[in-house]
Amino acid sequence: MSEQSPSAFSKYQSFVAGLMAFLQFAVILDFMIMSPLGAMIMPGLGITPRQFGLAVSAYAFSAGISAFLTAGFADRFDRKRLLLFFYAGFIGGTLWCGVADTFPTLLAARIVTGLFGGVIGSILMAIITDLFPPNMRGRVMGVVQSAFAASQVLGLPAGLYLSNHGTWHTPFLAIAAFGVVGGLIIVFRLKPVADHLALKQEHSPLAHLFHTVVEPHYVMAFFTTALLTTGGFMLMPFGSAFSVNNLGISLSDLPTIYLVTGLCTIFFAPTIGKVSDKVGRIPVFVCGTCLTVTMVLFYTHLQTTPLAELIAVNVILFLGIFSRMIPYQALISTLPDPVKRGSFNSVNSAVQQLGGGVASAVAAQLITAGPDGKLIGMPSVGFVVVGTSVVSMLLTWQISRSLKKRQAASAPA
Repeated sequence: MSEQSPSAFSKYQSFVAGLMAFLQFAVILDFMIMSPLGAMIMPGLGITPRQFGLAVSAYAFSAGISAFLTAGFADRFDRKRLLLFFYAGFIGGTLWCGVADTFPTLLAARIVTGLFGGVIGSILMAIITDLFPPNMRGRVMGVVQSAFAASQVLGLPAGLYLSNHGTWHTPFLAIAAFGVVGGLIIVFRLKPVADHLALKQEHSPLAHLFHTVVEPHYVMAFFTTALLTTGGFMLMPFGSAFSVNNLGISLSDLPTIYLVTGLCTIFFAPTIGKVSDKVGRIPVFVCGTCLTVTMVLFYTHLQTTPLAELIAVNVILFLGIFSRMIPYQALISTLPDPVKRGSFNSVNSAVQQLGGGVASAVAAQLITAGPDGKLIGMPSVGFVVVGTSVVSMLLTWQISRSLKKRQAASAPA
């Protein structure tokens, strides 16, 4: 698609953007729903918190491994067919979660769900890059990222409602049924995405993966992606416990925090995408980093805090986080050649999943619980997040600079 494509979405592009957000919503919800269901799953299956934690982390690690192993084959198929294959496996794994009645079966179901679900995000990114020119990708990323907020505002409350009026199995069965609708839309409405197949392919999938992993421009992006995931995966798992035990927020007020933050995110994520398309990725990213650093330092040093103030802090913090992620995703979408888009996004997704797992493990080592239940070590976590944020900003600036040099060098050709 030409760089000079019109700035307004066509009717089909609007459909694709909405479909990508729909699919992302289902995948994110399936991952996030485990944590709030823990209080029901553990007594329901008679398992320990350590076993439950293993079931949660199994998804992330299997997703990362799967995304990495798929990278060599990711550009050898019509992206629509590849999406259907992994999406069908994801639905099957989620359905298995909905009927699991022992810890081993639940663990196996989460591993299978991760193996298939972990690849979907990278396929969606490749489709977006194929169908949207660079001057539109910020807006598309904004729409797709709003799925994260929608999962908080719509998905988690609905899942908890279903579990309260049924069993902990019910939300998984509902997600599977919900996902079938998305699968049917892919089959009947999404057109084949196969232009990359006309390009010369490397003979060996292993060589394709190797050349993707060792490409210097890509390596810098992978490292930056790992650093960018640090903030969310280090802070979010402890957010509710920190709010209740350290900041004096009642359990009954937690849904209000998530609801307001999610609603605000749904509004400003697409706006961030539009602004990054208009004024540039780097200015928005730098502003987002400065805002994130400021709010992380403020948030991790909070004491007892009124509900309204904490909601405001959360909203501004998420504004900073999304002001980094959306322009960054739009920026790196221009990195890979068409014939390597699938492999690049698969490896990038693997790095994101595995990096998040490592970040959570590091945060768990820095945080301890005091005799009164308060979390000790949140300021240390905040300093780590600030450090990785500053380094990722410098690396993103370098990626942008390298891209401009490459584009200038290839302009005459």
